[in-house]
Amino acid sequence: MRRVYVVGTHDTKAEELAFLADLVAAAGLPVVRVDVGTRPLTGDAVDVTAAEVAAHHPDGAGAVLGLDDRGTAVAAMTEAFARFVANRDDIGAIVGLGGGGGTAIVTAGMRRLPYGVPKLMVSTLASGDVSPYVDISDILFMPAVTDMAGLNGLSRVILHNAAQAIAGMARHPAPARAGKPSIGLTMFGVTTACVTAIVERLGADYDCMVFHATGTGGRSMEKLADSGLLTGVIDITTTEVCDLLLGGVLPATEDRFGAIARTRLPYVGSVGALDMVNFWAPDTVPAVFRDRTLYRHNPNVTLMRTTAEECRRIGAWIGERLNACDGEVRFLIPEKGVSSLDIDGGAFFDPQADAVLFSALEDTVRQTERRRIVRLPLHINDPAFAAAAATTFLDISQR
Repeated sequence: MRRVYVVGTHDTKAEELAFLADLVAAAGLPVVRVDVGTRPLTGDAVDVTAAEVAAHHPDGAGAVLGLDDRGTAVAAMTEAFARFVANRDDIGAIVGLGGGGGTAIVTAGMRRLPYGVPKLMVSTLASGDVSPYVDISDILFMPAVTDMAGLNGLSRVILHNAAQAIAGMARHPAPARAGKPSIGLTMFGVTTACVTAIVERLGADYDCMVFHATGTGGRSMEKLADSGLLTGVIDITTTEVCDLLLGGVLPATEDRFGAIARTRLPYVGSVGALDMVNFWAPDTVPAVFRDRTLYRHNPNVTLMRTTAEECRRIGAWIGERLNACDGEVRFLIPEKGVSSLDIDGGAFFDPQADAVLFSALEDTVRQTERRRIVRLPLHINDPAFAAAAATTFLDISQR
């Protein structure tokens, strides 16, 4: 039976961690008590000592424990715990508690677990911006309310609720995946018509998981691919590359397309929204871009039209990544426009910039029998383009 890991820094939070672990155990679940503290601990209060965790650091436990600088020690333990979790196969759920350092350490390990494994972090940071700790994972945060400085009337209630929550999730896991195979799709508001039409065509046979192409969306989709939870990808909206290369606020990482290369999944891609870079409200647009073609998407989002030279760079970058993909790859080019703004009469209509983008892709991609660029005399949101994308996916997924 997989076990519930109760994790924290026992050098500073031993009383609270013991209380939490005892509650989980009282709920009838097997518990593993893990210490990720960076200072010596006496007694037999844990099942996995800090030294055992620290030994997973690339430079050994000496790089983690016994250091004078706490910041360095916390950073080292963060890396060690992430590697420790990656090497375990018995984690059925994980609950942690901590302040700033403990939250950083424990959530680093949580992020290494697959989607769906229950992850609950009781933290003094939970009422603020926890995006650096959650990233693209499915970690749940619970505010500690009071500081973790010994048990009190309120902390006992909070930890009781945390114990019952993690016990309930561990005891009643989600049903095993069954039914239709899953595929990942990327979408932006300016490519919604295309992706919606693809889902309508394929939804009877596939579980269509649509990801908002906001940087985290593409990364989440590729994590699912790496985890073996997708059977294919229809990556219509590759816009996150624009923000990566040009300083926008919704960027991909350098590993964009990496999961496609690693998994060799059937892949249909396109140039959706490569005509734009995202910034927040107009006054956040960098001064160097203030004289560019800008479009106010809403009060909080400002879009900037990519130039021909930027399109050349974007096309070449994507092309090099596609060259690393040895599975069935089809990259579709809609010759009449790449977004709802890039259309005759639209704010971003620029056939010359598009032509440079398309040529850069064709000049860079090493086309083979399995890796092809396909031009279509259509706009990306034309129903015929969506039909072509769906048909192409069905063709390559059956090879």
